[in-house]
Amino acid sequence: MTQEPASEKHSGLLRSSAVVGVMTMLSRVLGLARDVILAAVLGASANADAFFIAFKIPNFLRRLFAEGAFAQAFVPVLAECRENGGQKAVRALVDRVAGVLGGVLFLLTALTLLAAPLVAGLFAPGYIAQPEKFALTAGLIRITFPYLMLISLTGMCGAILNSYGRFAVPAFTPVLLNLSLIAASLLVAPYFSEPAFALAWGVLFAGLIQLLFQMPFLYRLDLVPRPRWEPSHPGVRQVMTLMIPALFGVSVSQLNLLFDTVLASFLPTGSVSWLYYSDRLTELPLGVFAIAVATVIMPTLAAQKSAAREEDYSKTLDWAVRSVLLVGVPSTVALLILAEPILISLFHYGALSENDIAMSALSLRAYSLGLCAFMLIKVLAPGFYARQDMVTPVRIGIKAMVANMVMNLVFVVPLMLYFGVGHVGLALATSLSAFLNAGLLWRGLRREGVYRFAPVWRRYLVRLVLACLCMALVLMYATPDEVLWFGGSWGQRAVGIIGLCGAGLAMYLIVLWGLGMRLADLRAPAFAMDKSLSESDASA
Repeated sequence: MTQEPASEKHSGLLRSSAVVGVMTMLSRVLGLARDVILAAVLGASANADAFFIAFKIPNFLRRLFAEGAFAQAFVPVLAECRENGGQKAVRALVDRVAGVLGGVLFLLTALTLLAAPLVAGLFAPGYIAQPEKFALTAGLIRITFPYLMLISLTGMCGAILNSYGRFAVPAFTPVLLNLSLIAASLLVAPYFSEPAFALAWGVLFAGLIQLLFQMPFLYRLDLVPRPRWEPSHPGVRQVMTLMIPALFGVSVSQLNLLFDTVLASFLPTGSVSWLYYSDRLTELPLGVFAIAVATVIMPTLAAQKSAAREEDYSKTLDWAVRSVLLVGVPSTVALLILAEPILISLFHYGALSENDIAMSALSLRAYSLGLCAFMLIKVLAPGFYARQDMVTPVRIGIKAMVANMVMNLVFVVPLMLYFGVGHVGLALATSLSAFLNAGLLWRGLRREGVYRFAPVWRRYLVRLVLACLCMALVLMYATPDEVLWFGGSWGQRAVGIIGLCGAGLAMYLIVLWGLGMRLADLRAPAFAMDKSLSESDASA
């Protein structure tokens, strides 16, 4: 099979990242539309808190099983299997991993449906003193929890497609969840006395269609899973061995967010919803770019490790870090300055009040402080997992989790007692613990000698800092008073926020260009696309 020439491979990672980023951007835009509708339908009421808890539990576990620990453990094993065993060995691995993963999740789902009140009490203990809210949460969990099994299997299928260079399909799949919830909110909810139940059924339906959507693309690769229960299979055992410690290392930020939710259940009604709306906005740049870059570099790093190309390995990581900071730093600045205008423009309709906007803006600023750290974790963690090093991230993850718990107590209690904004303490602790996590990951990679800074860093940082300062000045000068935002119509708010974001982005790009940065500077190293991915693209 003919291999791509070097000139075509030169921008392979950037091109693949762009494809994933565009698809993810579509998903995130629809996700914002979904959240706008949810805010109008549910607001920040007790029923909204109950739904967000019921949705967050399987969604959190999905990030462990589908996008987090499982993917980081499965992709290197799959790459090794492709390298050494061929297509027949890959099919055997896929069938048995699907059988074991599906079987375990089916059992977990069945137990959860039987013990939904216990699960509700575990994840939202503060609701126990509110019988109606607690019963609603348990009822919603029974509907939403099967989503975990469906979306985790979808995640496994997506990991296979990513390993074969088919990045667009898994990146598009989350769009179906947003479309399902939008349809449930607008078309189904009016027929339910409690709209939250319509949304819960929308979640379950989304899991089913997301899994079915990927089947035709796997069929073309002759890799449609035929589940077989064989936990003794060497590949399955290797995935399980790598996955168990990775549950901590790669998913610390998600564990911290879930711990925030548990504590928020003890705070005033609305706290869970305020954290949800603010977290969703920080997820936009994180999901559009950091996860896109991390998704693309993981198979590349695994292939480079298998081929013992250590210098290439370091250059790939360095490119990924510089790429995510180029988006993360200006995104942080923009969210800090435009917190209220963004929230008002998106969510201040229907059931969401001005007080809800103010509270959400505070937690949004706290979360945005940690945005760069969240993004760095996404691209630094694969540096360990592609080398099948699960121990180091576990140690780092435990340290970050302990730090988060301590900081929660340090921040939440005084902020709640003196200012009535305990939820801000939760967000702030999460951000600071993310910096600790990212810093320790970076130090670990440096100590192992697998990551070294490229010579371009000094010039890169000067350009980045100056461009962000100029952008901040434009945003602060051009942003109208908050009263005008509340008084504006939907159209006026939309035009205003688009204009502000456009002006800030234009200034940022102009300054970068004026300081000498060009599109060629963003290209991944020429070696980046390994042979297997190049051949997959050539045959597509």
